[in-house]
Amino acid sequence: MNKLYIIHGWTYKPEPWQTVIRALKKYDIDAELLKVPGLGTKSDKVFTIQDYSDWAHTRLPKGAIALGHSNGGRILLNMLCREGSDYLGGLILLDAAGIYEKSRKRDLSKALSKTFAPLKKVPLARKVVHKVLGASDYEQAPDNMKKTLDNMLTSDQKLDISNITTNTQIIWGSDDKITPVRQGKKMHELLKNSELTIKDGWRHSRYLVDADELAAEIADKYEKLSQKGGK
Repeated sequence: MNKLYIIHGWTYKPEPWQTVIRALKKYDIDAELLKVPGLGTKSDKVFTIQDYSDWAHTRLPKGAIALGHSNGGRILLNMLCREGSDYLGGLILLDAAGIYEKSRKRDLSKALSKTFAPLKKVPLARKVVHKVLGASDYEQAPDNMKKTLDNMLTSDQKLDISNITTNTQIIWGSDDKITPVRQGKKMHELLKNSELTIKDGWRHSRYLVDADELAAEIADKYEKLSQKGGK
């Protein structure tokens, strides 16, 4: 059976990925979810992108095909920058993070967060504030992981993926509001040996919506990478 390694995104509940993993078995793909320290597994440490890059390197055998969703994509891209493009046999990026944008929305969110700070003490109001800011993952995270997320966002300023030549399949949702489709197009432009597929109507976390459809798309990309030499 073919092997695929998956690094999930910024979530404290990666278990829903198991539905996708079961669906991939129909395509003769044995997928293994690598649980990101501090997210999939508990830790009090403040992580840097170097920490996560080193962690991925220890978990991924040379020549493997790996998939990174959201922050998982950021981790894999940083690992390839450090270890070299030939370390992986193939790469699948699913709504991946890693493209730096000077975000007015993020600045606005910080300002609003200070404005609404007193309301966060009221449970119902806190839920409304989180929805308005779109920052529940950040606000509800333990202090060490808030600092870790800040480290991840800051690291994108120094990430240069233009020298990565790994065969790459990019899958992006047209309605992704977390990592907008323009970022997928930018990654495709920068990654020399990449193909971009934009899925109409998909949002950021397709694995929560339709595991079977996502598995079929991943299997198609895996087959293309295998034909180019990935294993």
